[in-house]
Amino acid sequence: MNDRAPAPGGLALIQDLVNTLNLETGADSLDTEEGLRAFGLAPGDVGALRGARELRESLRVACLAHAGYPPHRSVRELTELLAEGPVRVRVDAASGAASLAASDSASLTARVAVAVAEGLVAGTWLRLKACEAVDCHWAYYDRSPAGRGRWCDMGVCGARAKMRAYRLRRA
Repeated sequence: MNDRAPAPGGLALIQDLVNTLNLETGADSLDTEEGLRAFGLAPGDVGALRGARELRESLRVACLAHAGYPPHRSVRELTELLAEGPVRVRVDAASGAASLAASDSASLTARVAVAVAEGLVAGTWLRLKACEAVDCHWAYYDRSPAGRGRWCDMGVCGARAKMRAYRLRRA
């Protein structure tokens, strides 16, 4: 949907999950076996699918908040959801290097919790945003110097918004 590069590190997982639903067309890649397997979900596991969709929309609300927009719908608190995916800190005895790991690597929620934690540590979490266009809300990583990107794709959503504003001024 957009021409932006993927988010860095683990934030790419979050970006990919949020972008499984195309709000404009209603197409949801989690409706396909391939889409489920991309996130380590078993086809036919209705509970995991429901959980992934709930997590996706809570992440979208967080991405909207990063861009300064209100929630697009009422969702379960992301803090509450991520508490179900505990993160473990690993420290290498020889080097002292530390890393984060999901307590259950098969759990999508735990892998997302690790990605959020890594984004917090790296200072990149707040740059993962959702497009301002109400029929889009596609997740993108804002690489603009000032961190004030508004649209997933300037050539599509940005152009539409600017054309609407132009028409309003002309009317």
